[in-house]
Amino acid sequence: MTTFTGAAALAVTVMAPATPVSASAAEPWRPVVMAALGDSISAGFNACGWYVACTSRSWAAGDHPEVRSHYLRLRAADGAIGGNNVNLAVPGATSADLAGQMGRAVARRADYVTILIGAQDACTSEERRMTPVAVYRQRVAEALRLFRQGRPAGRVFVASIPDLKRLWQVGKDNAVARGFWSVARICPTMLAKPTSAAAADRARRDRVRARVEAYNAALARVCAAYGPACRFDGNAVFDYRFTLEHVSRWDYFHPNADGQRLIARETFGAVDDWIGASDREPARP
Repeated sequence: MTTFTGAAALAVTVMAPATPVSASAAEPWRPVVMAALGDSISAGFNACGWYVACTSRSWAAGDHPEVRSHYLRLRAADGAIGGNNVNLAVPGATSADLAGQMGRAVARRADYVTILIGAQDACTSEERRMTPVAVYRQRVAEALRLFRQGRPAGRVFVASIPDLKRLWQVGKDNAVARGFWSVARICPTMLAKPTSAAAADRARRDRVRARVEAYNAALARVCAAYGPACRFDGNAVFDYRFTLEHVSRWDYFHPNADGQRLIARETFGAVDDWIGASDREPARP
C-alpha cells in the first residue's frame, strides 16, 4: 500500500450521507444511464487511432468487446443500460473541468458516473503550475456535491490516477518513447530529461509522484465523505505495475486498448457487488 504525503491529511467537507447502499438490498441496483467523466484516459485517446479520442475503447463507457468496460459489464447484468453509455471525458481536462462535466452528466440523468481525473493537474509545463492539492480536493468535492444534488439516488466510482513515475521507469530506456515525450512535450514535469540521473531531476520526479499520491489520497477522502454511494478503487490503478505493452505506440503515454482493458479489469472489483454476484460478468484474466 502506498504511503501518502502529509498533504493527504487536508480536511474535507463532509456531505450529508446518502441513502445507504447495501449489496444485499432486496432490489438489485440496475443503472439505466452511465457517464464517464475525466480526461484523455477515459476518452480512450490514442487507443485506436492517431491522436484521436477512441471512446469505444474507454475503460469506463466503451462498447468494444475487447475492452470489457464498466458499461459492458453492467449491460451484461441488465440490458436496460444498453445504448445509454455517455462519454463526457475530454482530452486535456483537469480537475477544473470536472464540475462542468458533472453538470452535463446530471442533465443526461446519469445513474452511474465514473471519474478518472488528475494526470493533467500534475502534467504541467513546470512544477509550480501543478494544481495545489487543496484546490484539487475542493474541485472533486464540488463535482460530487452537484451529483448528489442532481441525482441523489445515483452512484459514483472514482479511479486513482496512474503512477506517472512508473511510466518514466518503463519508458526511459526506450529511444522511441523518449522521442515522443520530447517532441510532443508530454508531461514535462515528470518526463523531461528522462535519462538524467542528476539529483535535481531525481528530486523533481519524486515531487511529482508525491503530488499524484496526494491527489489520490484526496480522492479517497472525498469519496469516503460522500458515503456508501461512492466507491474508490483503493489505488488499484496507481499501484498496478503496467508495462509498455499497455501504452499507446503513438505517444508512449496514454493507455492503448490493452491498457484500457487493464484499467476496467482492475477497477470493476470495487463496484461489482452492486450488481450482484450471480449477474456479474467475469473479468478476463
